[in-house]
Amino acid sequence: MKTRLLGRTGISVSGLCFGTMSFGGDADEATSAAMYKACRDAGINFFDCADQYAKGKSEEILGRLAKGHRDELVLTTKCFGPTGNDVNARGSSRRHVVRAVEASLRRLQTDRIDVLFLHQFDARTPIDESMRALEDVVRAGKVIYPAVSNWSAWQTQRAVDIQERHNWARLQVIQPMYSLVKRQAEVEILPMAAANGLGVTPYSPAAAGLLSGKYMEQASGRLNMNKMYATRYSEPWAFEVAEKFVGFCKERGLHPVSTAIAWVGAHPAVTAPIIGARNVEQLRDSLAAVNVDMTPALRAEIAALSPTPPPATDRLEEQRTVPGA
Repeated sequence: MKTRLLGRTGISVSGLCFGTMSFGGDADEATSAAMYKACRDAGINFFDCADQYAKGKSEEILGRLAKGHRDELVLTTKCFGPTGNDVNARGSSRRHVVRAVEASLRRLQTDRIDVLFLHQFDARTPIDESMRALEDVVRAGKVIYPAVSNWSAWQTQRAVDIQERHNWARLQVIQPMYSLVKRQAEVEILPMAAANGLGVTPYSPAAAGLLSGKYMEQASGRLNMNKMYATRYSEPWAFEVAEKFVGFCKERGLHPVSTAIAWVGAHPAVTAPIIGARNVEQLRDSLAAVNVDMTPALRAEIAALSPTPPPATDRLEEQRTVPGA
């Protein structure tokens, strides 16, 4: 598998990142181990986690699997969501970030977190306070690279400006949602990331399975069983796009999941899409994304199947069509 530089860090990561959200939840320990092995055999050295996944079990399983070759891996985790009943056991305050990192290190059985994401934007905590929290854990040697997930472009840029003004460790990676049916990141987030040299690891490139085509027949899956995903992809047009996309792939002999991931990965600002699975069989189609020849022309054809989000200024009359943008 080809590798790419992660932002301005100077480290190389695999072109696909494996998200371990299923570890300890949809996937038991044996299934998790089988998927981990399949990823390693495919050349993946980049694994994404979060302290909230399976209430900490995902980190525990990932930590056990990484034993013996930890230095060969780039591990990420996240903090923000509630980790207990205490009113302060959540958010992006300096207090919570420090405690959350200490807990993640124990579960992962490691001495450092390669990339720490603030999982969501904390409207209750000033950005400069959250950035100081990241600086604290970096200076303590517990985190190497600070990052944010699900932040808007202005929030991320504000954070970078604060860090640069104080000469603090700078954000190096962002993690937005991005797929053929969720393209808002193209408007400001991805251009902002490119301008700042940030690594980008988008999640849900196959739209929680919507772009696989299985929901055309009302098959079971996350979209039907998970209220969050059902709400996220509730718009009728998203299903229409998915139907067109699956038909497009069928005509050209392409697998829709592999193609959906390859489409996201081919955006010039993207470092590595995050793939996930509940079992090895499901994982194979995601890993096969590296075999899709996503030319600029093919990417443009696929992009034309879904609505292009309006520019940040909303001046549609001046928007120019850029292939693959």
